Amino acid sequence: MSILDLFRLDGRVAVVTGSGQGIGRAIAWALADAGADVVINARRVGDLEITAAGVRERSRRVLVVDGDIRDFSEELAARALGEFARIDIWVNNVGGSDDKSVRLLEDTPDEVFRSQLELNLTSAFQGCRAAAKRMVEGGVIVNITSGAGTRGSPFTGPYAAAKAALINMTQTLALELAERGIRVNAVSPGPVITEAYREILGIEDKLDELVATIPLGRAGTPEDIAAMVLFLCSPASSWITGEHHLVAGGRTHRSYQYRPKEVKAD
Repeated sequence: MSILDLFRLDGRVAVVTGSGQGIGRAIAWALADAGADVVINARRVGDLEITAAGVRERSRRVLVVDGDIRDFSEELAARALGEFARIDIWVNNVGGSDDKSVRLLEDTPDEVFRSQLELNLTSAFQGCRAAAKRMVEGGVIVNITSGAGTRGSPFTGPYAAAKAALINMTQTLALELAERGIRVNAVSPGPVITEAYREILGIEDKLDELVATIPLGRAGTPEDIAAMVLFLCSPASSWITGEHHLVAGGRTHRSYQYRPKEVKAD
């Protein structure tokens, strides 16, 4: 057997939340490239159909399940089992913010803080729980986190707090599930210039400055993140669990904080 065979996922079923576009779509396609059948989920059916078409082009089966992932993981898992009779991989990719404004943490309303925790932490917890209950022969869970969860993050405090908790939850679940052969890891993307990244941070006129802070000299692509997720989902990483993997072109900390246009510097 070639070592490259360890990256194959033939016969496995993967669930990828937030897979309508961007990083989630790239992850779904990467897992399909490696041989997995894929259950995809997002709120917009049109986006999901594009992702589904890509999975089919890779000669893999796909189940499209649209819906807001909050309080939806149990139904998503049940539908995945109903279609494919197993779940081997679960990727919690949903994250971000429904509130596109930015503000100081002290100015954050309670409802905004709770919403950020619900979207970026609670939904992932629900996904991990739904997946683990149904993984009877071992399995893999990957949580997409953020470098913001490893440091202070002015103007995106609730998001960063939720991602920090998700990193810790990943480590705890890895210890609790190891005896059952379920591996749990986290991946933090660096600056990947997706549509959502542009909307939230408003950095269109600062891309050159951003790239200048990345040692490898370029922004990331969704495929950069998908490659790491594929590795963690494959037998090639069978001795890795409870780890937080930063994929950021060597950018391990921010030399300064990008300020969206509506936030004025002192």
